[in-house]
Amino acid sequence: MKFKSCIRGGCRSFSVVACAGVVLLIAGSVQAQNLFVSVNGPGNGAICEFTPNGNESIFTTNLDQPRGLAFDSAGNLFVGNYYGDIYEFAPGGTQRTFGSVGGILVGAAFDSAGNLFVSDYHGGYIYEITPGGTQSTFASGLTGPEALAFNSGGNLFVANQQNGTITEITPDGTRSNFVSGLSFPAGLAFNSNGDLFVSNQTSDNITKVTSDGTKSTFVSGLDTPNGIAFNCAGDLFVANTAGHDIVKITPGGVESIFASGFGVGEPVGLAFQPVPELQAKATNGTFQLTVSMPSPYYSTILQASTNMVNWVSVYTNTPAFTFTDLTVTASAQRFYRAVLGP
Repeated sequence: MKFKSCIRGGCRSFSVVACAGVVLLIAGSVQAQNLFVSVNGPGNGAICEFTPNGNESIFTTNLDQPRGLAFDSAGNLFVGNYYGDIYEFAPGGTQRTFGSVGGILVGAAFDSAGNLFVSDYHGGYIYEITPGGTQSTFASGLTGPEALAFNSGGNLFVANQQNGTITEITPDGTRSNFVSGLSFPAGLAFNSNGDLFVSNQTSDNITKVTSDGTKSTFVSGLDTPNGIAFNCAGDLFVANTAGHDIVKITPGGVESIFASGFGVGEPVGLAFQPVPELQAKATNGTFQLTVSMPSPYYSTILQASTNMVNWVSVYTNTPAFTFTDLTVTASAQRFYRAVLGP
């Protein structure tokens, strides 16, 4: 059985419990992910990388007003810029130009098939680009399309800044108005429950929208919020553009400053790196847990527990690798989780 620890439309992390000849999947583990931030500054743009505890490093520089960020299933980071170019970065930072569609690219998102969707703000277009680089127009006639996000059903949601609406588009291109009455929506993100969160730039707040379109204010008092993203613990991160900082908001609405000190730079787009995939197998009393990553760039720590409370690191390696545990029996079950290493 293969279990992905991050799903489209919001992260969800899993543990695996092993008994003799039986493998069960249960929710519970939290993955440590690095946060990537596009920063616009006078004469230069950059991508910053932050560890979960807030340590910052420069991932790349000398970009032209980088905007939307999105990771593909191979762990590569894609960045759209103000002039219609799309850059691809391998986990180690190697850069290449993936494509150019013209316009002002401000939003980016991948569907489950690995196609990249980008929004052209001024032209009102959504472009679809296959993994091989073939470009086509997926939607047109939108009103200032900004952020993009896919839900778990594969439908694309588009923030239309100029009329304060969110458009829902099915894979076959059918459109409907999902919600209206927003205030210059700039960022979109789904949580693990399927609720859509929207950053409103002119009202400086975050709106929560349930699957039936019911709106409520999740948090207010921000400073021109832009890109937003959830980590696998369910915390919402907000690019506070005018405030020149990143705000972290827990599921209960508790706010804190995660990162600051951007100087004259303005944080715009946010994206969290992918997390490991777990594949569990129990055969003749022997339990094996295989850990894979889209890229071998991230060290991964396997942790075990007998009670889902106290966790002990049992193995560390760079994926892909398989850990065999000969101690698992029907009377001595253990729970497992994979956590990204430093």
